[in-house]
Amino acid sequence: MAVKDLVPPAAADLSLEAAMRTRRSVRAFLPEPVPRATIERVLELAGRAPSGNNAQPWQVYVVTGDALARLTRALRAAYDEPDQTPYRGEYDYYPKEWIPPFLDRRRKVGWDLYNLLGIRRGDKAAMHAQHARNYGFFDAPVGLVFTVNRILSQGSWLDYGMFLQSVMLAARAHGLDTCPQAAFVPYHAVIARELQLPAEEMLVCGMALGKADPHAIENTLVTEREPVSGFARFVS
Repeated sequence: MAVKDLVPPAAADLSLEAAMRTRRSVRAFLPEPVPRATIERVLELAGRAPSGNNAQPWQVYVVTGDALARLTRALRAAYDEPDQTPYRGEYDYYPKEWIPPFLDRRRKVGWDLYNLLGIRRGDKAAMHAQHARNYGFFDAPVGLVFTVNRILSQGSWLDYGMFLQSVMLAARAHGLDTCPQAAFVPYHAVIARELQLPAEEMLVCGMALGKADPHAIENTLVTEREPVSGFARFVS
């Protein structure tokens, strides 16, 4: 195969830019099923993500139908337990202490979402109910659960991030939407039981996949992003 055959046409760049600009975390999905062939195509494309020594550390569980309903019930039951002390993640996704500017960004996106939904500060019941929607994958018809082998190290987790981004962009290219979800991390034991995960596999995160509900107010949320001047330093 010639090198020129590996180079996509220029038009592909426009399609990629559109996918990147329109990718967002969707929090309300239509019940419309996603064909298995489409899911497989999305994962096939994502599987081209780079990884150190071509280790390809990702493992994906595609959960639909009755299995998704069972997993949702188990997760919501665990989340609604009065004492959630036993439910701890096997790794810390978030820092133990938030500092600016990360704290400010976190608070802003949270309150921007709550304001759209009409949830007032201090309304713990409404906040609890909204957060619980994570555990039903925001009603998406497909739930993706990502795991990694415990023997792998930090480099493979960096590779995993590239794979997850590839999944989301490939989904957009196929007219689908996603929501990557760290909310599942504290419930590794629940997910491991329901999906019968091998002992050597560790939960990375979950992801909702489907078509966004165009009438859901929460899907109008557009998060602010730092300009290039705020995070890039050009050295010459």
